Amino acid sequence: MLSRVDYGRETTDDEVEEMIEEAILEEAELRKCPLAQRKRLKRELFDSMRRLDLLQMFVEDPSITEIMINGKDCVFVEREGCLQELDVGFESTEKLQDVIQQIVAKCNRVVNESSPIVDARLENGARVNVVMNPIALNGPIVTIRRFPEKPITMEELLRRRSIGSEVAVFLEDLVKAKYNIFISGGTGSGKTTFLNVLSGFIPKQERVITIEDNAELQLQGLRNLVRLETRNRNMENCQEITMRDLIKASLRMRPDRIVVGEVRGAEAVDMIQAMNTGHEGSMSTGHANSAKDMLSRLENMILMGMEIPLAAIRQQLASGIDIIVHLGRLRDRTRKLMQVVEVAGYADGEILLNPLFAFEETGEDDKGNVVGEFKRKGELIHGEKLQMAGMERKGGQGRA
Repeated sequence: MLSRVDYGRETTDDEVEEMIEEAILEEAELRKCPLAQRKRLKRELFDSMRRLDLLQMFVEDPSITEIMINGKDCVFVEREGCLQELDVGFESTEKLQDVIQQIVAKCNRVVNESSPIVDARLENGARVNVVMNPIALNGPIVTIRRFPEKPITMEELLRRRSIGSEVAVFLEDLVKAKYNIFISGGTGSGKTTFLNVLSGFIPKQERVITIEDNAELQLQGLRNLVRLETRNRNMENCQEITMRDLIKASLRMRPDRIVVGEVRGAEAVDMIQAMNTGHEGSMSTGHANSAKDMLSRLENMILMGMEIPLAAIRQQLASGIDIIVHLGRLRDRTRKLMQVVEVAGYADGEILLNPLFAFEETGEDDKGNVVGEFKRKGELIHGEKLQMAGMERKGGQGRA
């Protein structure tokens, strides 16, 4: 097939498909094969030449949430929270490397021996992480996190019992009233998904700026939406654009809200400063084991960006962040909201936390699924923003 392609001109996908059909019909043995088998061969050839080779069918499979490639012969996928190894592999390491280069080139990224780690994304928004030789000893490593084609809504989370109805109404009111919300959780706990869900409550007339390492957020229904993405330094010596650069630039773009996909390092300084300088209703996510741990991690991140006393950092955090929502992934592989905590203030050198809701496990059902309920733990102390937004506050809730 490769010998039939005219590389002197641009060949369309339809022309490639036609050439594949002709080549199959020319083979006497293939003409005897069932139609379904010939169709499968045609698709495999086309994917190998114009798409992502065997990766293509997994990327298009809505039941798969994660794809893990550990070298050319080892492929794992995650379906419904369960990992399984597949009996498939790439033709060669070179073919896998070609697929990797095809992915990163479309994102204007570079990956090679001198720069062996890169983050990228697919056209459907799936997140891609690549680690190449010489860092990866068992061949090129590719990890793809696939997001739902149709963004998950709060109604869907309620149906899955990932959140309680009272908590959902409460968080909706907080978003509309422009509380600064930080979402924490471990890997795969659903932080990005939950951030997408909360962003659905942002009033449609507001100007929102999203800032990400790799564009993953799927904010819906916002006309005045600006999406910014970092850029790595490449071989042409293009200037690196960091998260810090983008946050600083966004402050001059007249945002009503700033949404940072994930805070990992020194950019936490600029994020907290933005929250403290009138950009209310901002949201972000970060990795942590609890709401309290998230604040400790943010302290460390801020110290990466500037040297200031710990007491000053804690005062900034207490003033900037209003609510921390902590998510978790339970042993039955389900994702749930575990805590909603109000950052109540700062006193005696410590950040004061006021627990509002928590998920409490009560046991397991006959299928081994974790059973529990979302319980109110306290009342909202700082209800000023709710009042300014014209929402009554009864029993700690924004809505009467």
